[in-house]
Amino acid sequence: MKKIINTTKAPAPIGPYNQAVLVGNTLYTSGQIALDPETMELVLDDIKNETKQVMENMKAVLAAADMTFDNVIKTSIFISDMNNFTQINAVYGQYFDEATAPARETVEVANLPKFVNVEMSMIAIKN
Repeated sequence: MKKIINTTKAPAPIGPYNQAVLVGNTLYTSGQIALDPETMELVLDDIKNETKQVMENMKAVLAAADMTFDNVIKTSIFISDMNNFTQINAVYGQYFDEATAPARETVEVANLPKFVNVEMSMIAIKN
């Protein structure tokens, strides 16, 4: 049985999808970009600030499912320019304990929604 997860503390979906779906103990999140949930404006002034907004959005979605970054087992990161990897990774790393960090892939893509620089999705498991 699936449970739809939505919160006003992360950007509202802009299409036919939900912020996350909980199936049993497993949470599947949709991709998050750097939309400020209060203003629905993009945070694109700096790649570190953009990444932080993505992570804060993801944090809110996890919290709506009564989870934290400690529950994350897999992250997918999509970036428009691999030259930004080091800065994105530095911000991303602030949200995880390196010893227990999730599995992850980082992929450079031609374009992302609204032509942002980074998008992330996660899979988390409730213990």
